[in-house]
Amino acid sequence: MNQLKTAFWMVALTVLLVLIGRFFFGATGTIVFLGLAIVMNGVAYWFSDRLALAAAQAKEVGPAEAPMLHRLADRLAVQYHVPKPRVYLSPDPSPNAFATGRNPSHAAISVNQGLLRILDEEELYGVLAHEFAHVRNRDILISSVVAVMAGAITMIANIAQWGLLFGGYGGRDERDQGGGGLLVGLLMIVLGPIAAALIQLAVSRSREYEADHTGAEVSGDPMALASALRKLERATEVVPAQTGTPAFAHLYIVNPLKGQTLAGLFSTHPPLEERIHRLEAMAAGIRR
Repeated sequence: MNQLKTAFWMVALTVLLVLIGRFFFGATGTIVFLGLAIVMNGVAYWFSDRLALAAAQAKEVGPAEAPMLHRLADRLAVQYHVPKPRVYLSPDPSPNAFATGRNPSHAAISVNQGLLRILDEEELYGVLAHEFAHVRNRDILISSVVAVMAGAITMIANIAQWGLLFGGYGGRDERDQGGGGLLVGLLMIVLGPIAAALIQLAVSRSREYEADHTGAEVSGDPMALASALRKLERATEVVPAQTGTPAFAHLYIVNPLKGQTLAGLFSTHPPLEERIHRLEAMAAGIRR
């Protein structure tokens, strides 16, 4: 199912870019923006994990540098029956984590330094179990594709803004556009970031609930993940993310931009209280 969703978003990105190229630049724009769409889809499939890790300023660490992370990752790889992902560490003091990659054989998990400072081993295990669920459920590719699409929409909005500043978009007779070009340009500037956030929201919220459930089921300790989410909720409000970006916000276990940007207003994540409530109900069921 996730493969079909990924294909859908790739096609949607292609159609979006081709229509914009056609509207502003005519037949030439259609061809140029089709080429751009092909390049961006290629980047989304092959290099989106590198872009996400670069945005987080994450560096790959070995067992000697992060023994606990690797010990827990080894354990979870066996439990999930997936290859062990590469392990990365981000210097960001805001506690968070994410998984990325195009499939379980080419996956990576990144943990912020701030996460290691506030979680005990059981809570960290719960967070990593959540991220491994994304890997096994093959959420990571569609998330990466959507990240590139959100970045493309933001880029288009920026291009529209510069076009308005310099008095037009070029390539088409203004008699053909009339006031339509100006109106569409303004709409792209205003609605572009909102559209990017809503697309991320559409693919992220159900995935987070599912990853919480799967991670808690595999770890056997829903309360450890619930406790971790409580700590993350408080800490992310106190310590702002230094490396979180709107395009990749939906990859993280909790929203790194909470209260900071439009991406925080249109949260890409379900409410933490609801996630915690579901985990507590799951723990009560296990006890019974």
